[in-house]
Amino acid sequence: MDGIIPVYKERGMTSHDVVFKLRKILHTKKIGHSGTLDPNVDGVLPVAVGHATKAVEYLVNSGKIYRGAITLGFATTTEDLDGEVIASAPVVTPFDDATIDATLAQLTGEITQIPPMFSAVKVNGRKLYEYARAGESVERPERHVTIGAFTQIKASEYDAQKQQQTIYFEVHASKGTYVRTLAVDFGKLLDLPATMTDLTRIKSGGFDLTQAVKLSEIAEKMEAGTVESIMFPIDRALGDIPAVDMTDAHWAKMKNGAWFGRGELDVQVPVVRMRYQDDTKALYHWDDEKYLYRPLKIFNNQD
Repeated sequence: MDGIIPVYKERGMTSHDVVFKLRKILHTKKIGHSGTLDPNVDGVLPVAVGHATKAVEYLVNSGKIYRGAITLGFATTTEDLDGEVIASAPVVTPFDDATIDATLAQLTGEITQIPPMFSAVKVNGRKLYEYARAGESVERPERHVTIGAFTQIKASEYDAQKQQQTIYFEVHASKGTYVRTLAVDFGKLLDLPATMTDLTRIKSGGFDLTQAVKLSEIAEKMEAGTVESIMFPIDRALGDIPAVDMTDAHWAKMKNGAWFGRGELDVQVPVVRMRYQDDTKALYHWDDEKYLYRPLKIFNNQD
C-alpha cells in the first residue's frame, strides 16, 4: 500500500494522533504527515503511506493556504485560544476596511518571524514549549518565511461590549510560517494585543478541503477494500519535477543502482523523476563532477 491520503484533521486531535490512528486503520507503520496542525486547528493534512513516506519532504515544502480569524483587544500566552490572557486593551473605535487591508499587506512578501514560546521549535536540544511550561525564557531564533497573500475574506465584526474587533482572513504561507504569530504581529502594527481565534488549513501539498477525507471515512473504505480510491500516487508530491519514462532497459539498470548519462535520459535538468509503467520509482540528480545522473532518492526498485 503506497500513496498519499489528504486527511481532514478534525479539531481536538494532534497530527501525531492522526498518524497513530491511521497506522491501526491501514495496518502499517510506514506513515508520515506533511506539516503539523495544532489540536485546535482543523483542515487538510496530507499523509504519506508506504514508499510515499520518502516524499514527505516535498509535500512539506509546498505552500499552504489558511482561513481564520484574528481578534484585536487581548493576547494570550500561546497566541491562540489555548493560552491564558496576558494582555488586554480596548478597541475604542473599530478599524475600517482600508486600514485593515493596508495592515495585512504590510505582512506579505519575505518577512521575519520569532517562533512562539509554545511551539515545537528546538533551542539547545529542548522544545520551546518545554521552556515555556517550566517558566523559563530563552532566546528564540528568527526564521524567514514568505507570505504570498494576506487578505480579508469578509467584513470584520466589532463587539462594542467587549471592545474587541475580529478580522476574517485568508493567508497563503510558505513552509515554517506560524499563523498565530502573524495574528500577533498584525496587532502590533495597530498597537493592540491580538490573538488568533480561529484557523482552518484549506490547502496543503496540492490538496484542498474538497479532497480531504475524515478518519472515519478512511476506516470505512479500508473495511470495504476500496481505500485505494482515496489514495493518490506519489507523483502528486513530485509533479513539479520533470519526468522521464524509463524503457525496460533503463528500469533494469536502475534496479541495480546504475547512473545515467544525459544522452540516455535525453534531459538537461538538475533533478529528474524516473518513472516506469506510470509509477515514479526514483529521483535522480545531476552530478557535475561525475557528469552523470545519480540516485537522489529511491522510492521503489522492485517490480
